[in-house]
Amino acid sequence: MSTTTVQKSATADQAPASAPRRATRRRGGRGLAGTLASHGILTVASLIALFPIAWLVFLSLGPDKDDYLHPGRIWGKMTFENYSYVLTETNFFDWLKSSLVVSLGTTFIGVIIAATTGYAVSRMRFPGYRKFMWVLLVTQMFPIAVLIVPMYQILSELQLIDTYLGLILVYCSTAVPYCAWLLKGYFDTIPFEIDEAGRVDGLSPFGTFLRLILPLARPGLAVAAFYSFITAFGEVAFATTFLLDDEKYTFAVGLQSFVSEHDAQRNLMAATAVLIAIPVSAFFYLVQKNLVTGLTAGGTKG
Repeated sequence: MSTTTVQKSATADQAPASAPRRATRRRGGRGLAGTLASHGILTVASLIALFPIAWLVFLSLGPDKDDYLHPGRIWGKMTFENYSYVLTETNFFDWLKSSLVVSLGTTFIGVIIAATTGYAVSRMRFPGYRKFMWVLLVTQMFPIAVLIVPMYQILSELQLIDTYLGLILVYCSTAVPYCAWLLKGYFDTIPFEIDEAGRVDGLSPFGTFLRLILPLARPGLAVAAFYSFITAFGEVAFATTFLLDDEKYTFAVGLQSFVSEHDAQRNLMAATAVLIAIPVSAFFYLVQKNLVTGLTAGGTKG
């Protein structure tokens, strides 16, 4: 009995140490090659996205209007004279004021209308609510060229031609349908029990919407605001048609002043475009934290 025990213990002592456990890759993880490949692709994509911006800034430093034909010559004569000329010799600040008034006005009015519309369709079941949303979607199918003539006639009868309010209302007709669909999808992700809790606490439907739902829908509102702002800030066709006074031109229309029938001051256009990007970048920075959340949540339900 003891001999058997001694032999078993000796055999156990002579057994080789267990091999180290093989490292296992977590599910969904990538190896070194996959990580390098993904980082390489992202780097190339980033360079492709940044190249037009860098090229625009580079061209804006050329003093001559034809430097874009020979960009290599810009290196030896870079200057900020184009920016100085745009800021002092043009109506740049009038364009800035007009663009901000129109863009912020469109954002404010458009988001309010879209939020109330999206909330009503998400929470209330009135006759034709589905058809109403489809009508909003169908309005996006018409090209701008078809809408300019009837809108011009309507604004003319309302005496809103060459006014900021008229242009804001025109832009809202474009921004509101999309934003209403976006916010409707976001409101669908907010539990209905929150509305019921508000009613139990004695809040009216509007009070529930204002005090409970809107704070929770902040990411969706940020996306709607950003879309409305960009829609109004960069639009050309409506602004060119409905604004007649050069002091009321927006940036998109003001850029056309650098282009004539026989000449184009592309260096000044490039400098102005760089300056135009500053307020848009600032607005994007303010809402960027909520953009991804709002886009993702707003697209989960329709």
